[in-house]
Amino acid sequence: MKDFARSDDPAVQAQLDRLAALSVPDGRLGLETIRALLARLGDPQDRMPPVFHVAGTNGKGSTCAILRAMLEADGKRVHVATSPHLVRYNERIRIAGTLIGDAQLAALLAEVLDAGSDLNPSFFEVTIAATFLAFAREPADVCVIEVGLGGRFDATNVLGSHVLAACGIAALGLDHERFLLAPEDKVPAEPLARIGFEKAGIGKPGVPLVTLSYPEGVTLEVEHAAIVREALLTMRGREWHSSVTETGLHYVDALGELALPLPALPGAHQAENAALAIAMLRHQDRVSVSRDAMAQGLRNVNWPARLQRLPASPLTGERIVWVDGGHNPSAGEALAQHFMGERFHLILGMLANKDHRALVDPLADSIASITAVPVPGHEYHPASMFGADVREAADVAEALRALPDDGLPVLIAGSLYLAGDVLRLSGALPD
Repeated sequence: MKDFARSDDPAVQAQLDRLAALSVPDGRLGLETIRALLARLGDPQDRMPPVFHVAGTNGKGSTCAILRAMLEADGKRVHVATSPHLVRYNERIRIAGTLIGDAQLAALLAEVLDAGSDLNPSFFEVTIAATFLAFAREPADVCVIEVGLGGRFDATNVLGSHVLAACGIAALGLDHERFLLAPEDKVPAEPLARIGFEKAGIGKPGVPLVTLSYPEGVTLEVEHAAIVREALLTMRGREWHSSVTETGLHYVDALGELALPLPALPGAHQAENAALAIAMLRHQDRVSVSRDAMAQGLRNVNWPARLQRLPASPLTGERIVWVDGGHNPSAGEALAQHFMGERFHLILGMLANKDHRALVDPLADSIASITAVPVPGHEYHPASMFGADVREAADVAEALRALPDDGLPVLIAGSLYLAGDVLRLSGALPD
């Protein structure tokens, strides 16, 4: 797979141009290349602070953000790796709380690209190698690392038991089917069970594998994967429980009960992500976090482009405008739950390889109008794919100008790439 990145810094852009020129066979599976690349760099993945490793179809980024907020509220220095970036490539690598600087980033990418020039690595393999190199060199108390795609064959899955504090699996759904459901012998045939099998591939011997609860077929695959990998499976509904009460988030496990605030992130589904983050912290013994720090982290947490309300700007005016990077059916259901009973205008931009009904079907009862827009720099679904009454606009600014002045809010959704462009245009840059 390829990704796209631009930088205003000439030194960084020179390395991003080298990244863009990488050519990788479509759908290559396996960890051989990333292992070979890391070996040439001195195996930095073996010299990192304790790691929380998070997979999932939806919610893994939010879970990482919540973990980071709680750990930092406890005074920890935290390295964080997430993907994709929204506006700047630097967002993928956060060193001890701060986005990596341009000079350090340019030097790291050059070092990794030079080391692997004959290995034909992918964009993501180079990115992860550079990230792990940075994390191994800079002192910190803990790392939070988001899986990029899947789990079993994701480039982050070179992490060993000796550095892992806990692994986590967030909500599961169908996404990236071309890669995660590719035909293979001795794998589950049922699609969602296959997704669970792939995500559970991050499990490691003796390391807690903390999960939400899933349908029976998926649960069986996760259980089997944990047994094969000798991971310590810790599942909601068994080893831990959570619920939303009138006063906040109620969490229970063998260590006792916690009454905590709901996370500051909008959306009812964020309570699940918060509970998963809490369970990951509670079921490991390498990093300690107090109850007060958990509570403060939940109040402080921020995660851009996930049901984010945009500030007033020349792009939005005074209108209430939300932006969300959701693009699969599970994200559509989460958005539908948030906007239940509320009408809004939908500005929709979706990549051509995504399910074009993923958002419009779950949101049907709330949508006052749909305007389809391009996803800059990518192939996208045209307006005709979403229905006969769907309008078309050249960009988000044009779409917003054309909406009636009826007081209804606006949701811009369908792609993290589109969301990133909107954040850039509205001046709400992730920091």
